[in-house]
Amino acid sequence: MKILLLEDDQEIGSWVRDGLSKAGHVVDWVTDGKDALVLATTQDFDVMVLDRMTPGLDGMSVLKAVRASKNTTPALFLTALSDIDDRVEGLQAGADDYLPKPFALTELEARVAALGRRAQPAQTAEATSLNVGDIALDLLKQSCTRQGQHIDLNTKEFRLLEAFMRAKGRVLTRNMLLEKVWDMNFDPTTSVVETHVSRLRGKIEKPFGDTVIRTIRGAGYIFDPQG
Repeated sequence: MKILLLEDDQEIGSWVRDGLSKAGHVVDWVTDGKDALVLATTQDFDVMVLDRMTPGLDGMSVLKAVRASKNTTPALFLTALSDIDDRVEGLQAGADDYLPKPFALTELEARVAALGRRAQPAQTAEATSLNVGDIALDLLKQSCTRQGQHIDLNTKEFRLLEAFMRAKGRVLTRNMLLEKVWDMNFDPTTSVVETHVSRLRGKIEKPFGDTVIRTIRGAGYIFDPQG
């Protein structure tokens, strides 16, 4: 399943992400509620695992906004707030389950699996390819073609292009790309994103004489083959 994880505690977040990934799931981990809301309202997930107390926006506010957009993706709250009133408040806000901290990873995995079974077939079907414009990614073979021509990408370039294609037409910030591709927190001094975007552009744009990745000054990047 594809899982959205909102958890600002680095130790807990990496532990949960690694555990769910080893169980066979694809986990998008963010540490800020604003980033979680953007992902939840622009991408399809099978389950959302949300911490109640996070910076930017708290998990409760994220879930309320998601539910207001008519998104019914199953959601589970992870939180140190374990009083009955807190649980009731979370369930009333639209949560489907509630797991107080500390918790066992095996229990979380079981609860996530149970929530995933409620998803619609269209949500649980796993895509094996991505196609945007004349660019195609084979997710199983980890290969890329444009206009039928093979493009040699390394692992990071492939993951970077995959992130762009999944977010076609939407801005991806450096912070979001660091977390998606490198599993890193935002570091304002790093140039790893700019370096890899430049290399990717050299492979998928230069030979074809056009621009598919645009830099949005002060915001990030946007992928749009139609320009």
